[in-house]
Amino acid sequence: MAPDHHDHDHGPARHHGNGHDHTHMDFSEMLPMLVQEAELFTPVYVEAAEWLREQRPEPGLIVDAGSGPGVISCLLAEKFPGARVVAVDGVEPLLAEARARAERLGVADRFSTVEAELSEGVGDVEYPADLLWASRSLHHVGDQRAALAGFVRSLAPGGTLALLEGGLPTRFLPRDTGIGRPGLESRIDAVHDEWFTRMRAELPGAVAETEDWPALLSAVGLRHTATRTFLLDLPAPLSDEARAFVGTVLTRRRDGLAEGLDAQDLATLDRLLDPDDKASVHHRPDVFVLTAMTVYVGVKPE
Repeated sequence: MAPDHHDHDHGPARHHGNGHDHTHMDFSEMLPMLVQEAELFTPVYVEAAEWLREQRPEPGLIVDAGSGPGVISCLLAEKFPGARVVAVDGVEPLLAEARARAERLGVADRFSTVEAELSEGVGDVEYPADLLWASRSLHHVGDQRAALAGFVRSLAPGGTLALLEGGLPTRFLPRDTGIGRPGLESRIDAVHDEWFTRMRAELPGAVAETEDWPALLSAVGLRHTATRTFLLDLPAPLSDEARAFVGTVLTRRRDGLAEGLDAQDLATLDRLLDPDDKASVHHRPDVFVLTAMTVYVGVKPE
């Protein structure tokens, strides 16, 4: 992941032993964390949706490609009250959660789901999309260029594709936490980058691509019209919800990246995650959430 930090990629699955593939990700098992993260990051998605509304004021159909549990899909339904929204994902339990969420939020009458693998496009949507949103889903597809071309086929002439990829790695802690060696999160990032490279290489049909997203949008026939980065800044002291998210992410990092971290850093993480340790993220007053996410926009020629 050297060119781009996919910090919101949720990281590797936990080790289960017995030769379990360390790059495997069970998204249905990750459902609580996916909801937890999307809800916490809602201010960024609201800002992004409002920016997209300036560029595409009244889309008739919005497709959320790789929707997960539908937090952003439902937000798009709220921000574009005249649009139908279709959540597309390859994991049915996540789509079931999306439908239930749409029902709870009162948008189910113009909300539907399609089960489809993004490597094959976005499946059987009702009609061409005016706005297609893909948030950190493309990098789970082996051939990203082919998937983008599939997205473009599902766009109406003049339709807009908004691709959220890259940005900056999330930071939770000061460089020197007072325990272990300073710079822990930078070292975790380096190990995670190596994991991400392996994950990408082991995807079915994997094709190496330079992560120049505007160039990829142009390569599949879109006009790259805009790029914007959105900041999430949740300063200390954190809410209980944000603090719980920090614990969830660091636990996943500790479990999934243990083989690449040295003993001192693992011991530091164990202290940071120990609810009984006053230096842990459960208690320390200096924990924060700071990150940036980048959206690239392309428009299909009329």
